[in-house]
Amino acid sequence: MFVRVVTVATTLLVAWPALAEPLGVDAARRFVVGKTFAYNCFDGTRGAGRIQHDLSVAGTIQIRGAGPVHVVQLPPGTLKVKGQAVCASVRGIPMEPCFNVDRTDAQSFRGSVSGLPFAYCDFVRRDRRAPSAVRTTHRTSQPMAIHAAAATPSGN
Repeated sequence: MFVRVVTVATTLLVAWPALAEPLGVDAARRFVVGKTFAYNCFDGTRGAGRIQHDLSVAGTIQIRGAGPVHVVQLPPGTLKVKGQAVCASVRGIPMEPCFNVDRTDAQSFRGSVSGLPFAYCDFVRRDRRAPSAVRTTHRTSQPMAIHAAAATPSGN
């Protein structure tokens, strides 16, 4: 019995990369835009948000999983399509990072920075009937500014 469990587990681990479905720009748009997703990132950052049809972003963020939860609203056009890549233009970040979007199942995907596969966030779709994913007890009077330092790994 133990040998069977180990064999199945090993097979799943080896096959896992084949289970992820890379999404092109159009497929990613259909899968993500207008839906609310909770996310957890490699550095502990977490939150929830929604990408609107105008490619603006609204949601919450808790940097490295500690401290206050901030409400974030990024303007229309924050996300841009460049060829077959989805890129972000955020004030305070000196570059426009582009992302790989891999669907992991019917309700979730992994977004990773192109060229830096260790820098990723896992996103899971929230049920529409669940309490609002962007509701929080700590609200700021203005949208939070995102700076390059916030996007830098903590050395973990």
